[in-house]
Parts: sequence; C-alpha cells; structure tokens
Amino acid sequence: MIQSDRIQVLNDAPVRDGRFVLYWMQQSQRAEYNHALEYAVRQANEQKKPLVVGFALFERYPEANLRHYAFMLEGLLETEAALQKLGIRMIVRKGHPSKTISEIGKQAASIVCDRGYLRHQSQWRTEVARYAECRVVQVESDVVVPVATASDKAEYAAHTIRRKIHSRIDACLKPVTRIAPHQSSLSMDVESIHLTDADSVLKDLNINRRIGPVTRFFKGGTSEAKKRFRRFLTGHFDQYQHLRNQPQTDVTSRMSPYLHFGQISPVWIALQIQSATNGNTSDKQAYLEELIVRRELAINFVHYSEAYDRYECLPKWARTTLETHRTDRRETVYTKKRLETADTHDPYWNAAMNEMKHTGYMHNYMRMYWGKKILEWSESSETAWQTALELNNRYFVDGRDPNSYAGIGWVFGLHDRPWKERPVFGMVRYMAASGLERKCDIRGYVRKVEGLMAR
Repeated sequence: MIQSDRIQVLNDAPVRDGRFVLYWMQQSQRAEYNHALEYAVRQANEQKKPLVVGFALFERYPEANLRHYAFMLEGLLETEAALQKLGIRMIVRKGHPSKTISEIGKQAASIVCDRGYLRHQSQWRTEVARYAECRVVQVESDVVVPVATASDKAEYAAHTIRRKIHSRIDACLKPVTRIAPHQSSLSMDVESIHLTDADSVLKDLNINRRIGPVTRFFKGGTSEAKKRFRRFLTGHFDQYQHLRNQPQTDVTSRMSPYLHFGQISPVWIALQIQSATNGNTSDKQAYLEELIVRRELAINFVHYSEAYDRYECLPKWARTTLETHRTDRRETVYTKKRLETADTHDPYWNAAMNEMKHTGYMHNYMRMYWGKKILEWSESSETAWQTALELNNRYFVDGRDPNSYAGIGWVFGLHDRPWKERPVFGMVRYMAASGLERKCDIRGYVRKVEGLMAR
C-alpha cells in the first residue's frame, strides 16, 4: 500500500489507450523500495499494459561534471539490469528531460514520475504534465514524510519541524511491497542507449570533465549502498552517538551520495536502523534525527524557498548583522583560487578541502568549519556565499542537493539563531580552530586525510 499523500495527479488529461505505461525515473534512480516504480507497476497491471522506464541523460544538468555522471551511471547500469530481471525495459536517451520524456510519452497510456525538489526538477515535471496528452501522476519516494504532509510552510529550524515530522513517521515509515508486472516489455523495439558499458557512455557525453571520478572511494549503485550501510551497522553503529562528531574516525554511514542520486531509499535505511540489534536507543535516535528531521528540513527549505540558491534566502536578521559588519577588518582574505587549491595558513581547513577534492566527501563536522572559515576569509559575505556554494557543488558527490543549499545557508545563519556579536560574523555563529582542538583529535583528522590522498 502506497500512502495517498505520496501521490499527486499533475494534470487533467485522461488515461488513454496507449502502447505502455511510462515511469519517468529521474530522482529515484533505483529498482527497489521505490514508491513511484511500484505505483507505475500497479497502474500498468490495472491498465493491462506493459511498463517501461524512461530516463533522460541530460548533458547540461546544472553544475554537474564527470565526477557526478560517473557515479550516477554506475548506479543506472545496476538499475537497468535489476529492471530487466523484473521484465521491465529501460529506455535511456540523451536530451533535455522534459522534451525527452514528452517524446517517449507520446505512446504512453499514462505517465508516472518520481519527485525532485530543486527548481529545475519541479519545472521539468510541470512541463511534462502541461504537454502530455495522458494523465501524469507524481509519486514521492525520496523522503520518509512527504514534504507537504510534514509542513505547509518554510520552517524556521529543526525544532519547529521535528514535532510535525514525528507525528507522521509511524504512518509513513512502512515497507514498500514489490509487485511483479503482468506483462513484460523487454521485447519492445524502442530506441535506447544501452548501459552495459558505463565507460563508453561517459566517453560519448559532452560534459564538464575537469573534476574526475572518485570510484576508489565511492562506487555508485543500490547494492554498493546497501553493502556500505550494512558494514556501518555491524561495525560502527554502536559508537554513532558518541563518535559521530569526531572527524578523525569513520563512524558515519556515508549514505549522502546514494541518497542524493536516489540509489537508496531513506525509508529502507530508517527501517534498518529501527530494527538494528547493534546500537542503543541513543544511537538510533541520533541517526534518525539526521536522516529524517535534518534532511527533510533541508527539503522543506528548497521546496518552500524560491531563492534557496541565492544569498537573499538567508533570514533577515542574518543579512542585517552581516551587513552591519561588512567593513570590518579581515585579518586574512583568500581568493577562490587559493581556497580551491587548499592553500591557506590553516592545516585543518586545508585537510577538509583536500578530503572534498580527493574523495568527493567531507565529514559533516568539518563541513561546518570549512564553510565558516570561507565566510571569515572572504572580502564580503556575498562573495563567501558564492564561493562556498560553487566549491560544494563542484567537488562533493552529493553536491547540488537540498542538503547542500541548507548546509551552506546554515553557515550564514539559516536554521540557526543569533549568537554573541563579534567582528565579521556579527551575530552569526562562529567556529574557531581552538574549538576543533578542544572537541576532537583534529590532528588525527589531518593525518587521516593525508593517508587518503596517498591512496
């Protein structure tokens, strides 16, 4: 059973006598624990049609580069094979998503799509629904609590959305039952890129190749995500609450890249956490707070904030206090180039930047420090905002995500409160190297990064 508040009809067109039911896969790039896919299978069975899955390989995806495409294609290759075992044909074509799916959808009886929350993702779905001559239904599968169910407005902070989410978790956190399609679509003769060799597909793409893949640290795909998560559960989860903010350790699940590309379901992860035998109640509560409350606060932010990727998205108090301190003397100012090359006087910050560049990941505690120092070392808060967002989206495998925009926003006061006033930051929260030295083995973290770079 798929909860009704995950389902939204996007247009007034009818279900018609088409050749197949089309599931447009975009955000939820997986063949299991996917509410949109299961809904599409049910629709195909009810309509006595085969189901095909369509995917648009968009070479101009906003801010994406080779690092992102390589990880995504590794996952899509596995997803295509998994769908084939279910008797479902996957059609992959290069092109703009809304145009590509609209073309495939000309033969569809109905179209099902998953849900993405960024501006362009919402726009693509609106365009497909507007021009389709058949019914288009959106099914939300990459959150535990659907965004509009959790709240009907942009929330101020975690404490304002937590109670709302917790009141709905039991109703939304249900296993996703797989239904087999009654008809196979594998014999259908349709134009498609075959993903049997991801490297060949990558070579044929006209994309930004400046930032290379990080396969030795992150391999894409649902099976890889589950393998990594199970290692975390059996090996580190019983230390999660105690060590999760210690960047010199590896007590994190590193699920964010897989969640970003929809290669793993947050519902599946949450159910695994709830049933885990390794780890106590505090470990479980701490992990679910990050997975559900914090992550879905970020989704709430981009969904209800039109300017989520612009400096104007910051709360008024933060912009006001930063403006008041605009002319404060900065002891150090670095250009974006100096920052990007990890060439600063701060070995802790340099280590964080190098972890990002070389692995596509950074421990979350260091992400906060990394962003705060960019604010401190930039000629203005607006310049700092732009620099932090560009570097974040360029190097992180999970960049360009709702968590990216909310996380960078937090550096500048979003989802936070005013603190004691100080130079440059005003009343925006400050972080110092001495705090790292006091709270964790920061030199151990530097050594860890040096080891990663030598691999």
